[in-house]
Amino acid sequence: MNTNIALVLVLAPFLGFLINVFFGKSLGKSVSGMIGTVSVVVSFVATLYFFMQINNTKQPLSIALFDWIQISNIKVNFGFLLDQLSVLWLLFVTGIGALIHLYSFSYMHDDEKMHSFFAYLNLFIFFMILLVVGSNLLVLFIGWEGVGLCSYLLIGFWYKNQHFNDAAKKAFIMNRIGDLGLLVGIFIIGNLFSTLDYVSLKTAITGATNLNTYWISIAAFCLFIGACGKSAQIPLYTWLPDAMAGPTPVSALIHAATMVTAGIFMITRLNFVFDLAPQVQTIIAIIGAITALVAATIGLVQNDIKKVLAYSTVSQLGLMFLALGLGAYEVAVFHVITHAFFKACLFLGSGSVIHGLHGEQDMRKMGGLKKAMPITYITMLIASLAISGIPLFSGFFSKDEILLVAFEHSIPLWVVASIASIMTAFYMFRLMYLTFFNEFRGTAEQKHHLHESPALITFPLIVLAVLATIGGIISLPFPEYNWLNGYLAPLFTKVATEEHGLGSTEYLLMTLAVIGGVVGIAIAYIKYNKQNTVPAEDAAITGFSKVLYNKYYVDEIYNFVFVKTINELSRFFRDIVETSLSALVFGFGKVTNEIGFYGKKVQNGSIGLYLFAFVLGLCAIVSYLFLAQQ
Repeated sequence: MNTNIALVLVLAPFLGFLINVFFGKSLGKSVSGMIGTVSVVVSFVATLYFFMQINNTKQPLSIALFDWIQISNIKVNFGFLLDQLSVLWLLFVTGIGALIHLYSFSYMHDDEKMHSFFAYLNLFIFFMILLVVGSNLLVLFIGWEGVGLCSYLLIGFWYKNQHFNDAAKKAFIMNRIGDLGLLVGIFIIGNLFSTLDYVSLKTAITGATNLNTYWISIAAFCLFIGACGKSAQIPLYTWLPDAMAGPTPVSALIHAATMVTAGIFMITRLNFVFDLAPQVQTIIAIIGAITALVAATIGLVQNDIKKVLAYSTVSQLGLMFLALGLGAYEVAVFHVITHAFFKACLFLGSGSVIHGLHGEQDMRKMGGLKKAMPITYITMLIASLAISGIPLFSGFFSKDEILLVAFEHSIPLWVVASIASIMTAFYMFRLMYLTFFNEFRGTAEQKHHLHESPALITFPLIVLAVLATIGGIISLPFPEYNWLNGYLAPLFTKVATEEHGLGSTEYLLMTLAVIGGVVGIAIAYIKYNKQNTVPAEDAAITGFSKVLYNKYYVDEIYNFVFVKTINELSRFFRDIVETSLSALVFGFGKVTNEIGFYGKKVQNGSIGLYLFAFVLGLCAIVSYLFLAQQ
């Protein structure tokens, strides 16, 4: 029975994809949207079944479907592993995925290719589920590549715009760079332990006495490169902000709640490998902290509402990697969950604003939307309070845990993470004040048509806002009320992060974090609400703000160092090397042609000439034989 339900869990979205691909256009928009949504709801219900079962029994389910690959002494089965981590991940992948499908039902209803959109969303959910439930690294790799493909399809969904196509290609190529690292790491792991199965790997590593830590560290670093690409960490982060070119539901599903968390999932799943590579963990922590700070500084000055949220996502992912690098895997998972709630709410809320303004994304042309869009405003306010770390909202608990772990391990990392958190509060409320407060700055036509979004858009916002409010209860800072740590404990070879009794140090750090968030909000309030400051037009931005607005010119640097270099190298091979080789090859052909041309003149039909050639040849052969015997 478990096998059948697991197959339903995995294959329901794939079935929705097939129906919409082949029959969606003829079925109509409403039916195709309903099929796409129901298929994900079915997966969510199946996930709830496994969650209740595993939560009660505490026993993981390993389902081997068939023998897949056998090379030498490495045998790979195609199967599923449903344990505490995978089922927890599936809850928000399928749960939030279902809400976003419902949201898309209204948001994309006017698009002529709505059936294709739902087909791509379903295919993405299928691959994401496969990534999470796979029992070994190769099944994970199938899902890993699949979500990359779907990301490409969804980012470039409006393919008639060349800018969107470029963003899709950029995401695809940068992810392939990271995926190469992941693949090399998988090869090294397979060579070291002759297995890619998670359970077998954990048994082999925990039971071994003489491990090759050098190659394990190399493998861990390669796996981390893969995580950098998928989860948008420095230096492979620039694709994520550009990915906002896709429809807003894509931004919410892929770039807030699911795909970008794949790197965190993979590292947490292989925690027993990374625990043996402390140098790599240090690199992960440092990269995470730097990413959090750099992305936060860029988010301070962005004027596109979705770009602000994109850099916020990169920054929050950096905090998660900081926790992973410090060995606090359960804290990183906690922030993944709370982030999925409030960031999905923020992205869908921004989509509601864009929907109400008929495609406008520049916050300089918004303002005063609080009265016209009260549900959107309230839900986004709740989500902004959560991401800013204001007490009793979910983000307060998860972010406080990360800062506390950072303080215990490294004061400099704590300082960096704290500064990034203060900036988060500032740019999120800068977004709120520019969007919802003071007077409307758009056109008269836009103002005339201002209205709250339909119920299919606001209902997911309300659900996510509630989750963003109460989501922190799964891991309260009291040992007797910390459900998440106890739930995830069987996954880790080392003892999970010590439960933090709330002593004077903890209260002090918590107070400092809250004060920092309030200060960020207060500065945003004074500048963008009280003083009603409107950001300058692009051409008028100067000084360091221009550097931040242009994202430290990282894209330009990459374009100069890599893109132009590759283009020039390609031109060199095309114009010089290929031309020379072609001339050489055609030269041989011309020589052969000339030899044939003059050689055929000998064949003139003269018997005398033929007899003369015969005699010469015979004399040459006799002469050679005579000389050879001397």
